[in-house]
Amino acid sequence: MPESVVLRALVLGLIPALMTSLGGLAGLIGVKGREEHLDVGLGFSAGVMTVASFTSLLLPAIELGGVSLVTAGFLAGVALVVLLDRIIPHEHLLRGYEGPSFMRDRMKHVWLVTMAILIHNLPEGLAVGSSSVVSSSVGLATAIAIGIQDIPEGFAVSFPIAIAGKSKKKALGISVLSGLSETLMALAAALLSSTTTTLLVLTLSLAAGSMIYVVSHEVIPETHRYGHESLSTLGFMSGFIVMLWLDTILS
Repeated sequence: MPESVVLRALVLGLIPALMTSLGGLAGLIGVKGREEHLDVGLGFSAGVMTVASFTSLLLPAIELGGVSLVTAGFLAGVALVVLLDRIIPHEHLLRGYEGPSFMRDRMKHVWLVTMAILIHNLPEGLAVGSSSVVSSSVGLATAIAIGIQDIPEGFAVSFPIAIAGKSKKKALGISVLSGLSETLMALAAALLSSTTTTLLVLTLSLAAGSMIYVVSHEVIPETHRYGHESLSTLGFMSGFIVMLWLDTILS
């Protein structure tokens, strides 16, 4: 890993971007039994994000700054996603449209879904960038795990465009841009959190709060929308174990 914190964050931030793009390619091809595959994939994502929030974000943050500062950052992360949900027009697969009501009919469905993915990518980019400041091993474990769980998100972006008969280049381009948003957020998080220990603690805990909120409020409910609770739970447990082992091996 590069010695420069910013360069390290750039390299690690490109891993989720690449995996999102691979998911976008899968969406263009199409997958038989896509509902089941997507629910298992989203369940896997939830398991990864849950473990990463503790092992790669909250525990290092508590060691550096104590539980009081971490609690403040965690709650700020929750508040940030709640605020973004209210001011940015977007649409979830299950919960439907969220955001300003006057924007509901002014944006195409695919862009609304893309905006929902971008809101998800915000805490993930924060997680990669801030964890890369803690150490190369923690940052690498976080980047790989989040990259793996970004595959179903890339699929969720490109597949609706593909089945609608739109341009495949456009579908793939949107998936790539969605992934690169995590890279940019990782760079921003690294620049911010590398200045002082207090900012590092706040960034780590803010990313954790954001991800836990997204898992509980959006990802898990969406995995149950078609009645595949058992499969999505299996995916969650798989993601949980993979991230646990990945973090242990790389650390």
